[in-house]
Amino acid sequence: MNEILSIRHLQKSFQERKAVDDLSFDVQRGEILCLLGPNGAGKSTTIRMIGGMYPYEKDTLFYEGKSLHTCRRKFLHEIGFVPQDIALYEDLSARENLRFFASLYGLRGALRKERINEALELAGLQDRADEKVKRFSGGMKRRLNIACAIAHHPKLVIMDEPTVGIDPQSRNHILSSIRTLRDNGMTILYTTHYMEEVEEISTRILIMDQGALIAQGTKEELKEHLDAKQTYVMEVENLQPHHLDAFYSIEGVQEIVQQDTQLRISTLKNVENLDEIIRTALKQQLVIRRLNCESINLETVFLELTGRRLRD
Repeated sequence: MNEILSIRHLQKSFQERKAVDDLSFDVQRGEILCLLGPNGAGKSTTIRMIGGMYPYEKDTLFYEGKSLHTCRRKFLHEIGFVPQDIALYEDLSARENLRFFASLYGLRGALRKERINEALELAGLQDRADEKVKRFSGGMKRRLNIACAIAHHPKLVIMDEPTVGIDPQSRNHILSSIRTLRDNGMTILYTTHYMEEVEEISTRILIMDQGALIAQGTKEELKEHLDAKQTYVMEVENLQPHHLDAFYSIEGVQEIVQQDTQLRISTLKNVENLDEIIRTALKQQLVIRRLNCESINLETVFLELTGRRLRD
């Protein structure tokens, strides 16, 4: 079995709002699986259910083929969890924090000391190991937060937006450390709001919207989703919702997304209709301020699937 974690028909509601809606996916051993979605898509709720912070129905979460209800203790001992909120003791040093968390996983003596030194090296904090955490920058705290989660060498590391609000240098250090963890045999489940992080570290991607899984695959597979299409991005003045109907009547037009004064018109590649798109805009007395053909990247795929940018 190559799946280390399996989710089957997972659901979660808050009052009348469904935060997670019949969600199913697998996490494969040795991969960096990035979970993407706009705000409110259900990413963090999913992560918190996996981590045990929210209740879940029996036989919806499986670890190494067994229901978490039957192996919860083993699961918690063999994973590392990096929460979105920093979970450190500010009045302790970095080394003392690591010693505390390593002890929770049963590490003692020389092995604990060795693992602490490894974690400090991964976080780039060897020279600051004995300073109190309250003197650390936000980026240093984020790096230590990860170090505390991996000192016991977990099989699976779950990271919920671990780079929020930090400087570029710390972000680059964290992304590099994540690749190192994977090279050392760990599996990573990672949520983020930064598309450039997904481009850099992911081996596979899941896209969620409104609590449901709407697409999954490698970067290349998701981009192939749009390979038969091209997208024109047009900035116009005087745009009203009723103007969209005229564009939909053009041959080859598949989808139109309006954001304020911007139109994204997705059309089949084998249909030459740019002249007709321009004529249609002018007939409706729309003033075209900018028009270009958009190249296919992950941001394009995400916007095509959800109608929103990742950070909206």
